Amino acid sequence: MKKFKKFTGLVVPLDRVNVDTDAIIPKQFLKSIKRTGFGAYLFDEWRYLDHGEPGMDCTQRPINPDFVLNRPEYRNASILLTRSNFGCGSSREHAPWALLDYGFRAIIAPSFADIFYNNCFKNGILPVILDEAVVSGLFRKARVVLGSKLTIDLKAQTITGPHENMIGFDIDPSHKQSLLQGLDDIAATLMHSKQIRMYEEDRRKEAPWLFGEPA
Repeated sequence: MKKFKKFTGLVVPLDRVNVDTDAIIPKQFLKSIKRTGFGAYLFDEWRYLDHGEPGMDCTQRPINPDFVLNRPEYRNASILLTRSNFGCGSSREHAPWALLDYGFRAIIAPSFADIFYNNCFKNGILPVILDEAVVSGLFRKARVVLGSKLTIDLKAQTITGPHENMIGFDIDPSHKQSLLQGLDDIAATLMHSKQIRMYEEDRRKEAPWLFGEPA
């Protein structure tokens, strides 16, 4: 998993509440578990005017010119600014896979659905919770200054921009460390592989029958 320390990116404002995971990545794309290749289908029903299916060449599909991600000033956006309860609905991990594959490294919102929030950290995305008034202020400035960028310093837990005062945010220390070190749950567990092996060896001596050996 890629480390997240200090990141500067283009902000795209998605002014919608209760964006569920089926909107983020529709159910027909859940057949694959490869974690990659989902970016082209992110927000599929909003980005395109036709019905999407796995394997389609999205470069040939008719796009929805009214959807914010299709506007040229937000091309290559990597910070998503959105509204409350983002990521609600089903627990599909494909949702953060699609966001990451598209290029998003951070999401700013007043609130997130719990499972989606935790899945973001497991996949290298930083979900930032800010007060609704602060988020609304960022929306106003994003509309005035098209193509605006923000810098997120995870270690300092701050957000800054060319026309922004410094904004602080809270984050659970364990989530923070996992992103700073680029560790998902498996990688974090493997850091203790020596202790795990020692425990297994001791357990094998105490209860050999658990390992298919005679007592």
